[in-house]
Amino acid sequence: MKKVVIIGCGNVGLEYLKKLCMTDINVEISLIDVDEDKLEGEILDLEHSLVYRNCNISIKLGNYSDCDNADIVVITAGVPQSTKDRMSDLEKANLIVVDITNKLRDTSFSGITLVASNPMEVITELIAHYTDYPYNKVIGTGTMLDTARLKSLISKKIKVKPNDINVYVLGEHGNSQFVAWSNANIGLENLNRFLSLDEKEELADETRHMGGVIVKHKGYTSDGVASCLLELTLCVLKDLKKVYPVSNYNTTYDVYLSTPCIIGKNGIEKSINIKLTSEEEEKLEESSEVICEALDKILPKELY
Repeated sequence: MKKVVIIGCGNVGLEYLKKLCMTDINVEISLIDVDEDKLEGEILDLEHSLVYRNCNISIKLGNYSDCDNADIVVITAGVPQSTKDRMSDLEKANLIVVDITNKLRDTSFSGITLVASNPMEVITELIAHYTDYPYNKVIGTGTMLDTARLKSLISKKIKVKPNDINVYVLGEHGNSQFVAWSNANIGLENLNRFLSLDEKEELADETRHMGGVIVKHKGYTSDGVASCLLELTLCVLKDLKKVYPVSNYNTTYDVYLSTPCIIGKNGIEKSINIKLTSEEEEKLEESSEVICEALDKILPKELY
């Protein structure tokens, strides 16, 4: 039986848990959260919902020793999301990361770590640094969510199924993100044939601010990022080797950035080197600078 540990069971962690329980995977799920009393109730409620599914899934209130033989540890713990910039609560988020990674280092965990805490690339980098886990085994959801949002927006505009739209949002899961329009296509036809320059800029801007819009109306975001976590989980547990733009260590800029990668049982199996225009390369470098600047507030450059 596969084993998954979820650290942080707020809105995102619980939504991911529910989605994971709807799969056909035989899995043991351990939950770690500071509010254990609420978690007990969540577990009981979810167990009752599984009765009619006839599935082989077990859920329990766990602790860090459960990480010893886990296949995947999913970290969703962090500072509650606001409509402000994701970098605004970095110092508070770092304290949470330090606490989690100190406890992880005391285990013998050697599986894949999936991260869905903001600011995404910075937190993923910090987790890799504090744990000293191999870079290929520490993966952030990154701009996978932004890419899904963009595909949804384009789909509504040009009336094509989202999965048939090949486009990536790259860089930072934040304000410096950008769309690699030069590589965007439907089938073999470039998206330039379907969208004007103004339309592309409008779609990119709408994607960039979508998280804040959802938070303004709903109070938080959960479903989209939980679906990204689920998809990455399936890629690892089933060795699917699918390509997604995730937060991963970039050797060129020596920092975590969101770029397309092949995801399989070993985590990041391969980073896909897509050809960017000079303008897009500049935007990717700008994202790296934003992330490095944030990291410098927590760690001296020579330490990451």
